[in-house]
Amino acid sequence: MDRRLVLREQIKAEATALGFDLVGITSAESLAHGGRLRAWVAQGFAGEMGYMSRDVEKRVDPSRVWPEVRSIIVLGLNYYTSSATPDARPGRGWIARYAWGQDYHTVLGEKLKALVAFIQDVEGADVRARWYVDTGPILERELAWRAGLGWPGKNTNLINRRMGSWLFLGAVLLDRELVYDAPATAHCGSCTRCLVACPTRALVAPGVLDARRCISYLTIELRGPIPRELRPLMGTHIFGCDICQAVCPWNRKVPVSSEPAFLPRAGFAAPELIPLLRLSDDEFRARFRGSPVTRAKRRGLLRNVAVALGNLRDLRALPALDAALHDAEPLIRSHAAWALGRIGGRGARHVLHAALSAEGDADVREEITLALTEVAGEGEV
Repeated sequence: MDRRLVLREQIKAEATALGFDLVGITSAESLAHGGRLRAWVAQGFAGEMGYMSRDVEKRVDPSRVWPEVRSIIVLGLNYYTSSATPDARPGRGWIARYAWGQDYHTVLGEKLKALVAFIQDVEGADVRARWYVDTGPILERELAWRAGLGWPGKNTNLINRRMGSWLFLGAVLLDRELVYDAPATAHCGSCTRCLVACPTRALVAPGVLDARRCISYLTIELRGPIPRELRPLMGTHIFGCDICQAVCPWNRKVPVSSEPAFLPRAGFAAPELIPLLRLSDDEFRARFRGSPVTRAKRRGLLRNVAVALGNLRDLRALPALDAALHDAEPLIRSHAAWALGRIGGRGARHVLHAALSAEGDADVREEITLALTEVAGEGEV
C-alpha cells in the first residue's frame, strides 16, 4: 500500500484520538482565492489589523511561510458547550462563546504538538513540521475549505454540515507528501440570515466582512475609541459577538463539545457589568487569567463595558460610571462620558460637569462636552 496513504490514515486516527472533531489534508500549493484577500485588504476592510496587510503574499502561498512544506494538515475542534443566549436580566453583558473557557491557543497548541510528536514517532525523527493556531501568516479557513472540512459561509466563518461553525482551527505544515482530501462544497444556498441579523451591517456582501464595523473587531482588535455612530448598535456585547453564528441554520443541531477545557467558567457568558467596570489592573488579570479576554486588556474591556452600560441606560450604573470618569486611562474616561450622556438625567449631568472642570485630556473633554449636549437635548438644562 502507498506509504503516503498509510501515514495519512494514521494521522487522522491519531488526531481523532487527541480529541479533534475534524481533520483534513491538503497540498501546499498557493491558494486559489488569494485575490479575495488582496481585494479585502485594498478596500481597507482589515481596519487596524496591520498584520493582515503585511503578510498577504505569505498568507496566499504557504511555501513563502516555510519553503520545505509539502502537505498541510488542517484540524477543527468544536467549542460549542451550551445553548445559553444573552441574559435578559438587567445589568448583564455578553462575552462570545469562544472565550467562556480556557484560551484555545493553549488547548489546540498542546494537541498539535502531540500530533507532531506522533508523526515523528511513526515516520522518523527527521520529519519536520510547523504548527499554527492564529499565530502565523496562515489562512486556516481557506486551507480547511481545500482540505474538505467545510466551506466559508456568507458570515465568513467556516461551516461544516455536521459540526456547524463553532469551530477552532489549527494547521500543521509537514515536509512530507500525503494523499490529499477533496475540497468541500458550499451549502449556504439563498439564505441571508447572517447578513440581515448583523446589527452594525458589517457583512457588506455575502462572504465579505468590513472588520471596521464588526462588533468582534470593535471590542477586541480595535485599540482606540469605538466610533460614536457604532456604539449604540453594539448592545451589551463586551467581548466578541456571536450573532451571525447564532442565526445560522447549520448551527441549529450541532453537537456539544467534548473538550472539558472549553466548559464555561462561572460568570463568563453573561457577567454583571457594573462590577466589571470597577476592576483594577490586578483584579482584571486575576479574573481573566488563561482566558482570551486578556487580549482586550483592561482598558479595552472597560471601554466596552462602559458602552454596554450606556446602551442599557441603567441609572444604577451612575456611581460606577462616575468612578470610571476618574480612571487613569483616558480611553475608559471618554467612553464612560459617552455612557453618561446616553443615560442622561440630572445625576449624569452633575458628574459630567464635575469631571469636565478637572479633565486635562482634549479627547476626553470633547466626549464630556458632547455627552453634556446630549443630556441638555433631553431637557436636562
